[in-house]
Amino acid sequence: MSTTLRFKMVEEAFDRKAMPVETPATRPEQYYGELVFNRQQMFKYLPKKIYDALIDAIENKKPIDRQLADSIADGMKRWAIDNGARHYTHWFAPLTGGTAEKHEAFVEHDGKGGMVEEFSGKLLVQQEPDASSFPNGGIRNTFEARGYSAWDISSPAFILDQTLCIPTIFISYTGESLDYKTPLLRSINAVDKAATAVARYFDPEVKHTISYLGWEQEYFLVDESLYSARPDLVMTGRTLMGHESAKNQQLEDHYFGAIPSRVEAFMLDLEIRCHRLGIPVKTRHNEVAPNQFELAPIYEEANLANDHNLLLMSVMNEVARRHNFRVLLHEKPFAGVNGSGKHCNWSLGTDRGAQLFAPGRTPMDNLRFLTFFVNTMAAVYRHNALLKASIMSATNAHRLGANEAPPAIISVFTGSHLAEVLKHLEESDAADLTDLKKQSGYSLGLSQIPELLLDNTDRNRTSPFAFTGNRFEFRAVGSSANCASAMLVINTAVAEQLCEFKKKVDARVEGGENLTDAILNEVRELVKATKAIHFDGNGYSDEWKEEAKRRGLDCETSAPLIFDAYLKPESVKMFESMGVLSEAELIARNDVKWEMYTKKIQIEARVLGDLALNHIIPVATRYQSLLVDNVIKLRSIFGDRADEMARCDLETIENIAQRMSNIKTTVASMVSARKRANALTDEREKAIAYHDNVVPAMEMIRYNIDKLELMVDNEMWPLPKYRELLFIR
Repeated sequence: MSTTLRFKMVEEAFDRKAMPVETPATRPEQYYGELVFNRQQMFKYLPKKIYDALIDAIENKKPIDRQLADSIADGMKRWAIDNGARHYTHWFAPLTGGTAEKHEAFVEHDGKGGMVEEFSGKLLVQQEPDASSFPNGGIRNTFEARGYSAWDISSPAFILDQTLCIPTIFISYTGESLDYKTPLLRSINAVDKAATAVARYFDPEVKHTISYLGWEQEYFLVDESLYSARPDLVMTGRTLMGHESAKNQQLEDHYFGAIPSRVEAFMLDLEIRCHRLGIPVKTRHNEVAPNQFELAPIYEEANLANDHNLLLMSVMNEVARRHNFRVLLHEKPFAGVNGSGKHCNWSLGTDRGAQLFAPGRTPMDNLRFLTFFVNTMAAVYRHNALLKASIMSATNAHRLGANEAPPAIISVFTGSHLAEVLKHLEESDAADLTDLKKQSGYSLGLSQIPELLLDNTDRNRTSPFAFTGNRFEFRAVGSSANCASAMLVINTAVAEQLCEFKKKVDARVEGGENLTDAILNEVRELVKATKAIHFDGNGYSDEWKEEAKRRGLDCETSAPLIFDAYLKPESVKMFESMGVLSEAELIARNDVKWEMYTKKIQIEARVLGDLALNHIIPVATRYQSLLVDNVIKLRSIFGDRADEMARCDLETIENIAQRMSNIKTTVASMVSARKRANALTDEREKAIAYHDNVVPAMEMIRYNIDKLELMVDNEMWPLPKYRELLFIR
């Protein structure tokens, strides 16, 4: 690609005006949720008796019968048609990591040669996608196609591009989960039951505990024309080569900076679309790296929040293309600058309005807070390897451990104030804990429990699992991930821990202790037992890596080996005892994880090999030939003096030759390693072979190509460079 052509593409991208946004004439509160079959629309389109029965089923997690489903389907169809829908689909999240849908029209034969618009309860409640065509880990053979999608009544239907989308679970014909929603819902039920039982120590009127999620979605934008000129971006979502720009993020001038007008137009368009779909997006800003941005919503119930994040990722791509952008959700699309995560803020609250991770101003509120806080620490400690496995992937492996994201070691940050409280609990039997808010001198009247304060310490961006005032922020989740993968693990782990905690507290009470002392004594034991997971220091430091090993925390960095945590006996026991995933489902999911890891690296390796041999080498050879021709001409004119005059050219010729030789040799080695790995039949062994043998070769190929980029004539270089991709004006 010539400099003229490449610069023309860049200039067109920079000069393109921001696309006008079709802004509704009304304020957000007037069009918010207008494409969602929410309670307002249910009340309008359903008979009162049917509406009451559906709300009761949603709130109390009851099944609905087929007659009720028929009435709901009729009202839902009328609402959808009134809002321009022509088709309906069951919308689910298979183990691909994305979403899936098959559209059906609202039509049936009328028996008279015509058609009628029809939608029954049977079609609403259940459909039959092909269960062998999605990743299933060997649960379904290719010739065994039957699987089921089933309506999730707790997540409202919505209209997307004239199609009624009905959120559903996806299971095999034999009943195993083939999606993320099914185990997420099971984990939500598990933590509801376990946390409610413990919450009733403090409020006997509690009926349910709700798991909340607030995600923060980071992403990159690149101009569509430049994106199309990068086969690696198109095929893999990241740049497999490219020398860093002289200016990237080192001046720290992009974070929270003024949003470029084209980007702001995209953001506004996206926000309007999200609000119409009931996604409560609220925050937007520039992130650290050039062309990197973030948006975040108001917190919601975890299942609904997860559906909204999946929907957002789909909508983002569509809106971006209308603005001549492409969204990059890969965790590390550009080397040398920050990658993208999706911080998952997780908390628990009761149906009585209590936030279980919110410190309070009464002794019992604070005892409740400490109870749930320390039990969560214990759950994270017991299953720290599993939590890491829940967020690991071929793409997130590029981001974890870099000095931009949490390390690949799970720890809990508490902050100095809470650390002092825990220290007092651990060291004192009588627990004469005075108020730690020194300036107020306020006493709560219960010596064991001081008043606890919100936001009483700095935040720690190096902590994978940080307490941030009234919630835990799981910062290690990747930008492209389905949040459910992480949320179902933390919900299940906490549910298991709370069940054990309650058994021990009840045993103490039966042994004669009063309830407050029994709770406090068990909390104290957990504080002592979980000291290893508590770390408030610099997670990026080499010292912490050594310290974490001494503490017995999981320090594995190989993605295929990290996945082993799902099949550890303690993990299988936890998932099965809480009714979230069976051992067969766990085995199948791990096969999918290893297979997906292999396939993603395999695709990257094939793309990189093609680009190296068919794009980079020919251009480098052509430029080298020009230099050789120049040296020959100099010698014909200047004779022996020419070698000194052409010394720089001769060095460049030699350097290019060496780089090309390295590239060709390493590509051949990579292809051989790939073939050897492909011959393996065990998915785990294949993934390990790709990690150990193919990935290092890819890194070496990239290193040599990036060196060539600095030598070859800019006009001849075939791909848009980082300095062109990374800056939107």
